[in-house]
Amino acid sequence: MLRFAAALALGLSLAACASTPGTTEQTIAVTGSIAYRERIALPPTAKVEVRLDDVSLADAPSRTLASQSFDAAGKQVPIAFALTVDRSDLDPRHSYAVAARITDADGKLMFITDTRNSVTFDGRSAIDLGILNLVKTR
Repeated sequence: MLRFAAALALGLSLAACASTPGTTEQTIAVTGSIAYRERIALPPTAKVEVRLDDVSLADAPSRTLASQSFDAAGKQVPIAFALTVDRSDLDPRHSYAVAARITDADGKLMFITDTRNSVTFDGRSAIDLGILNLVKTR
C-alpha cells in the first residue's frame, strides 16, 4: 500500500510538470510592414509609430494594447513592425485594429493609415497582417 501511494504521488508530480499539447502561449505576435505609394524618400529623422487598439466602443476613444515607436534611421518603406499582446488582455467580444503613422522630426504628420486594419484573434500565436498602406497627409 505504501509503495502504491508513493508511486501515485510521484506520477502526479511528474504529470504536473509535463506540458499538454493543447496549451496555448500567453502572448500573441502581430506582425506586418508599412508602406506608401508615393515615390518619396523618408527623411533620416522620420519617426514611425504602430499601435494595436481596442476599437470596440464607437462613442469612446480606443484603448491601446500594444505599440511600437522607432526612428526610421534612414530606412525606407516597406518597414517591418512587430507588436506583442498578452492573450489575457483580449476580449473575444471586442474589435481590434492596427494603425500606423510616420511623422517628421518636429512631429508633423507625414503619412497615416486611413482604413481600418482589423485583427482577428482566433487562437493563433502569430498573426501576419501583410502590408499596411499609408496615405500622404497635406
